[in-house]
Amino acid sequence: MSTAQDARERREELVRARGRLVHEPPGTGRGAVPVRDVIRASWTRSLRSVDDDLAAAPLADESATAATWDASPLRRAVDVLGDELRRVADDGDLVVAVTDPAARILWTCGGRVMRDRAARVNFVAGGRWDESSVGTNALDLALRVRAPATVWAAEHYAPAVQGWVCWAAPVLDPTGLPLGVLDLSTTWERSHPLGMTTARALAALLTREVAASAAARPVASGPRALHLDLLGTCRCVLDGEHLRLTRRQLEVLALLALSPGGLSADALHDALYGDAPVSRSTLKAEVSHLRTLLRGGVGSRPYRLLLPVSTDVELVRRRLAAHDAAGAVEAWGGAVLGGVGGTDSPTLRRLEAELAAGVRAAVLSAGERTTALRYGQLRDADPLVVGDLLGRRDGSDHGAPTNLRPTPRP
Repeated sequence: MSTAQDARERREELVRARGRLVHEPPGTGRGAVPVRDVIRASWTRSLRSVDDDLAAAPLADESATAATWDASPLRRAVDVLGDELRRVADDGDLVVAVTDPAARILWTCGGRVMRDRAARVNFVAGGRWDESSVGTNALDLALRVRAPATVWAAEHYAPAVQGWVCWAAPVLDPTGLPLGVLDLSTTWERSHPLGMTTARALAALLTREVAASAAARPVASGPRALHLDLLGTCRCVLDGEHLRLTRRQLEVLALLALSPGGLSADALHDALYGDAPVSRSTLKAEVSHLRTLLRGGVGSRPYRLLLPVSTDVELVRRRLAAHDAAGAVEAWGGAVLGGVGGTDSPTLRRLEAELAAGVRAAVLSAGERTTALRYGQLRDADPLVVGDLLGRRDGSDHGAPTNLRPTPRP
């Protein structure tokens, strides 16, 4: 922008152009001001999913965001470069943000003025700045085009941030996939020609630090192996190291572990989300982050695990097949992902019903009081089964009671 007056006029033109898109029928609006193709396309998508009066970004679950940040390679990089990022924020009165691959903010720091403005629109840790949540913005755009992106003033779709200018650049893992973006934001009046140059440089420093950290990580000797406990208490162990995963990451990992032949993108999306309106890009971001956590252990086309994996689900199935009721009870543990609040995946819910019914039937068939008592100690056990077996006078009747029904899940 050549002068402050030129910038002000350009912003007003963009406000009018966006207003025509939102409020006028298609095909009207002669003499519309030029709008970048990438911005116009984003406005059109945003029109279908974002309220025109959106005041702030939605916030993701706080504990899930914290767990993702704790497990992310970006955290180690930010720990190393944090002083530099804070200096940039303070000197330029900017807000600096680092996101995950789905444009959810994981970490921020800011100068005094911008820190307050950022809090008002949820430009904070947990803020969801994907296009479908808040409309056109630089964080999502940089991830979408996999290149640095600027969104200036009223190029933003949401009026709440049309007074901002944002510069974002992807931060990459050692395989070249985006871990998220580094974003610098301030008011449009403070727009500076070096804003994008600075964002690029800081993103490059973070990318370099991620690579250095990965190279310094000791490589396990012998074959790599992954173990998952999915029933009741949840646990993911890679080469003896416990990984902290979010519930969604555990769901993706469980579906891949239970599909050794792999799953297409569409099949994995259906298995994970069912009919929920979740974009394919959200799934790609989840898989990308999981691939990083597993150190490249997830393949694509189809999505599949590239390392040996064992699960407690397999163990329960083997013991049921061997008619080992006591062993099946010990291996079962309860609901799928019960330790993190259960699962929304339709495929995993069907798996949960299958295993619960199988263990229930095995306990009834065995008719053993000791097995029934152990089964009754489990959180998701069916109390009718335990009551029936412990109420018998002898062990001759091993048939299931006719009034037996599954216990409703709390």
